[in-house]
Amino acid sequence: MTTTDPTPGSLRVKGATLHYEIRGQGPLLLLIPGGTGGAASFDDIADDLAIGHTVATYDPRGMSRSTLDDPDAEQYVADHADDAFRLIGLLSPHEPARVFGASSGAITALHLLSTHPGRVARLVAHEPPVVELLPDAHEHRALVARVRDTYRDQGLMPAMAAFAEGMKKDDDGSGPNPEITLPPHAAARVERTRANLPLFVGRVVPAFMAYVPDTDRLKALSDRLVLAAGRDSRGELPHRAVAALAERLGTGLRHFPGGHIGLTTHPAEFGEHLRDALGTR
Repeated sequence: MTTTDPTPGSLRVKGATLHYEIRGQGPLLLLIPGGTGGAASFDDIADDLAIGHTVATYDPRGMSRSTLDDPDAEQYVADHADDAFRLIGLLSPHEPARVFGASSGAITALHLLSTHPGRVARLVAHEPPVVELLPDAHEHRALVARVRDTYRDQGLMPAMAAFAEGMKKDDDGSGPNPEITLPPHAAARVERTRANLPLFVGRVVPAFMAYVPDTDRLKALSDRLVLAAGRDSRGELPHRAVAALAERLGTGLRHFPGGHIGLTTHPAEFGEHLRDALGTR
């Protein structure tokens, strides 16, 4: 849990106003959340990471306290990456930042690195679901369409169930995935971010799962890129996707504690691995 109160701020960007929070002093470390998460996703690790660094966390556009000028506006990976670029420009105008992105936030971070490499000193991307790189990408396009249609015809929770079904492990005969039990404070965060689900299901999932990374560009920048995955998520769709990206780039894959949400379920261990991967020890 956090032990210090972060300093909040806001930044006007194209079509939105971003809420961000900073802790500590030193070179900038920008943490980009995924899914329906926001700045609070990093509460359990931000203080430790802020030893010797300025740690910036934020709510992505449309999530929690970051408001959209048009609540019905489409979501684009390029806009999310531009938001991160502008935060770095505000908080570290003269030096590049270290960056961590999780899940859809890792896709944002990959696009940031591709388009503004001079602003990124090092990037750790944890399980970006770049499913268009997979040989069965057509099946995942069908999943996105199924989630969209389910949301339209049956509502939010059936759509989320369809999405979760598509994210599970390949059927390897080992039975269903074990149920994940969240720590109480993490479960409370899930409840607080429930209001973000409609935007996530209706706008973010279709846009981000259609994203095709510029693998040639990323390969040229691979000396500052660490691709990461959860030890416990082998066979799940995001793990398969980032493994395919690592194979394309020839970088290898670094494994972190837990699964796709190891940041939430194993925060202390995850934070230690992140410090190693970022070179911030």
